[in-house]
Amino acid sequence: MDRQARLETLRAHPQFAGMQEQDMQADQPQSKDRPLAELLAEAQAKLEQQRDAMMRAVADAENARKRAQTEAAAAQKYALERFAEQLLPVVDSLQAALDSENTSPEALRSGVELTLKQLGAALERASLREIAPAKGERFDPHRHHAMAAVEALGCEANTVVSLMQKGYMLHDRVLRPALVTVAKGLESGDRNPISDIDLD
Repeated sequence: MDRQARLETLRAHPQFAGMQEQDMQADQPQSKDRPLAELLAEAQAKLEQQRDAMMRAVADAENARKRAQTEAAAAQKYALERFAEQLLPVVDSLQAALDSENTSPEALRSGVELTLKQLGAALERASLREIAPAKGERFDPHRHHAMAAVEALGCEANTVVSLMQKGYMLHDRVLRPALVTVAKGLESGDRNPISDIDLD
């Protein structure tokens, strides 16, 4: 429909005047004085800017990924660095004990005790704790390993009678359970003295 026909339609139907005017404006180019080539060049420039921004974002993401991988590898490689530094005085003390000649047994024992304290302090700073249940403590199968079950007067069933070897925990993970002897209840007969039923 050409412009003349539209105008005639508007005269015949005035209720469509607003709609027809909008249609006519939409048909007209938004910028009469800008050539199509210029608009195309502008659109291509914007597209190129967006492409450059996307490529920069991809490059930044790739650099961040590589940096994170490098940091993770370094953290894994040198994770024990601080703990190793804390053990060096212990190694020095042991070396000094071996190098000393004509040392009395008392002095040697005193030096070993001091070295053991140094080692204990280093382990504690690394969140490595002993598992050393006392006599009469309830047997815990998650932290203790029963080497034997014995009948012990005056001890409740499934309690620790003696400690054979200390265990160790790193934070909340058991590295090695404590080796213990467990009391077997005199009344238990053939029942397993360290069964899970008795632990409740």
